[in-house]
Amino acid sequence: MPASLRERGPFRLLFWGQALSVVGDRITPIAIAFAVLGLGSATDLGIVMAAGGIPFALFALAGGVWSDRIGRRRVMIASDLLRMVSQTVVAVLLLTGSAEVWMLAVLGFVYGTAAALFMPALIGLIPQTVGAARLQEANALISLTRSIASVAGPALAGVLIAAAGTGEAIAVDAATFAVSAACLIRLRPAAVVEEAGERESFLAGLRTGWREVRARAWLGWGLGAMSAYHLFVLPAVFVLGPALAKQDLNGASSWAAIVVCLGIGGVAGNLVALRMRLRRPIVVTAAALVGASTQAVIIGSGLGTAGIAALELVAGACVALFFTLWDLSIQEQIPARAISRVSAYDFTVSLGLMPLGMAICGPIADAIGLHATLRWMSVIGIAAALAWLVQPSVRAVRRPQPVVADHAPEPETPPVAAARS
Repeated sequence: MPASLRERGPFRLLFWGQALSVVGDRITPIAIAFAVLGLGSATDLGIVMAAGGIPFALFALAGGVWSDRIGRRRVMIASDLLRMVSQTVVAVLLLTGSAEVWMLAVLGFVYGTAAALFMPALIGLIPQTVGAARLQEANALISLTRSIASVAGPALAGVLIAAAGTGEAIAVDAATFAVSAACLIRLRPAAVVEEAGERESFLAGLRTGWREVRARAWLGWGLGAMSAYHLFVLPAVFVLGPALAKQDLNGASSWAAIVVCLGIGGVAGNLVALRMRLRRPIVVTAAALVGASTQAVIIGSGLGTAGIAALELVAGACVALFFTLWDLSIQEQIPARAISRVSAYDFTVSLGLMPLGMAICGPIADAIGLHATLRWMSVIGIAAALAWLVQPSVRAVRRPQPVVADHAPEPETPPVAAARS
């Protein structure tokens, strides 16, 4: 077991709370999909899914500012409790047969808003729970839970829906948020050294975050490449991948095999990230995004289920490496007081753009063809990642040398003050 999990400390609480919660996160899309399709059409499903994604474009920046101003832990607890309530209401509606599509869309928007506030806070909180020497390990472990959940979550959702129903599956997700909130309530992170963000107005906090982005060319180019990945590559995979499996392969069974291999590749990439020793992390991060951006063209390659699944396994490893090292670089290169605000720009231009990509990829495929759309969307993503990779600022970034002990620091403030973080 990695040292970060063997030792008692704030990171272990954070890890186990998130490990359970992320499994619930992977149950929800499957359960909601079946619930909506039982009430309406595929168009209705698209509306409900978009309602959960749009809040990232609207509220992630606010989440970053609030997290740096009033405390990341506080924002995360509030987000978990809000999602627990919204999922409980969804479960009750489904269990009682009272659910309507518009209700699920509204509650999906509430859920998405809470998630948009949570994610920038999480990226900022991780360095407060673990020593600098183990920050890479901590990010890899958090990312590993997502990769494992991407395989286990849908399988568990299938079992729950088959054995009980969609309402019961959503109720399980609601319970995971209660556990995550309980872990966060007990957690006592180290204090942030500089708390200047608390003295800034909301708009001043936004400007401070943007100045941190503009001051680092590698970060600005990286946000551009990430936006291309989320606008073109991932929507093509999520929307057009199942359509291609139905048209050219063996339908749902083929798509399941491809998705499982992608998840297994992610697990492998996270295991590599646990032990990698890097001097130029952004170079590896950008190179990994190039590999991740091949997903759409692989799906449209015509290689058959086995060939596509094998290549997606490699792409999955690249995806895991990219996200792990990207979060690590933001945490190491950005001042501690501004990490959540900078991360919020990341979520705004990435997850915030995905609903737009999902809306446009279908009409493009209708116009130029399914295979051509998959190829061109990967080409755009690869080109953006390569443009980032060749920037001189990418090669100039070095990892800082840890100057603290190889364990999570104990808070130096009294418990009441520490609870602000």
